[in-house]
Amino acid sequence: MKTTTLFVFLLHGLVAAAQPNSQPIVVSPAHQYNCDSTTPASFHPIPSLPDTLVPSWTLRAVPTTVFRRPRSQESLKHPAWEPVEVLGPDVQDKYTLSQLARISGNAYALPGQKNWYDVDSAWNNSFPFGWEDSTEGFRGHVFLSPDNGTAILSIKGTTVQGPTSKKDKFNDNLLFSCCCARIDFSWVFSTVCDCFSGHWTCDNTCLTQALIEDSLFYSVGMNLVKNLTLQYPDANVWLVGHSLGGALASLLGTTFGFPVVAFESPGERLAARRLHLSLPPLSNTSGLPVTPVTHVYHNADPIPQGACTGFRSACASAGYALETRCHLGKSIVYDTVGKLGWRVSVQSHPIKEVILRVIEGDEQWEDGRDVPSAVEEVDCIDCYKWEFGEFKNVR
Repeated sequence: MKTTTLFVFLLHGLVAAAQPNSQPIVVSPAHQYNCDSTTPASFHPIPSLPDTLVPSWTLRAVPTTVFRRPRSQESLKHPAWEPVEVLGPDVQDKYTLSQLARISGNAYALPGQKNWYDVDSAWNNSFPFGWEDSTEGFRGHVFLSPDNGTAILSIKGTTVQGPTSKKDKFNDNLLFSCCCARIDFSWVFSTVCDCFSGHWTCDNTCLTQALIEDSLFYSVGMNLVKNLTLQYPDANVWLVGHSLGGALASLLGTTFGFPVVAFESPGERLAARRLHLSLPPLSNTSGLPVTPVTHVYHNADPIPQGACTGFRSACASAGYALETRCHLGKSIVYDTVGKLGWRVSVQSHPIKEVILRVIEGDEQWEDGRDVPSAVEEVDCIDCYKWEFGEFKNVR
């Protein structure tokens, strides 16, 4: 029998707000989540919680409009969207962005390990989930408010070397490659599906079936979010993550209509289309779906820009086909090439670089702003060399 234990932390809302429409939230540990194959999923208070664990860490939240499917129309084939106003993260606040990045980074480690990022003294005693089975791969943290008002789900990204690396790579290559991770003829034994149809053609139906049947982490995340929302149906849910974890957070947030902040993630817009995710209404200005997702990355990292490609690239050399660059929602892009003189390299991809040298740095990025503006990626095209269609029969 496999048991998953997940610890949840409290977010205490404060009344005062430093700026209009932005309010602080303070966090402390309080709930534990248990789920195994024999008992229903449940959240319950941690017994004998020490009164001394009262942290001072705050996030800032702002009113955010998301689109969701009414529960009364869930059985319909094409239910209508309805706008819902919730409190979402203030992504233009430097400190909030820094703390969400640190939460994302801590999904990779256990407390006390060298790659654990301090958020507040209370966080040094936090409890990760998903480590019971070292090969499972899907890991993260959940934070929940005492009034069930706000919950944050953080999802681990790719581990290059470790027990989860095989499944991480499989999900990366399935979600972010143009056609089954086929870079050139030498990758014929390394592909993750059999949809290649010859000379830059790829079968759409085959790709969709492969993602729906084999995208393991997305399915695990769906179950986790469903358990969370069933237990707390009125909570505002935020999702965060780095790299693969951020892309998964985006796909899940788009599915359920929850605000998302993703750091250095590959483009997931193509994966959302192949998964046939029901996307919100289109923006009147950009013509793109109005998804509650904010991507955060810098332009010296080739991975979120779909530039770590080709059989001679560092990604291909390590067995990764990270070819997509178009993101859902809006993107905050730090100009580390122009402002800091960085060269484009995968060595700038780790969350440590983003936290310590980019977000928490002293650089003024645009017009004296600590955080660049979030903008939609208009006119972005993925996999332009490929032709997608119905080229083979799929049983």
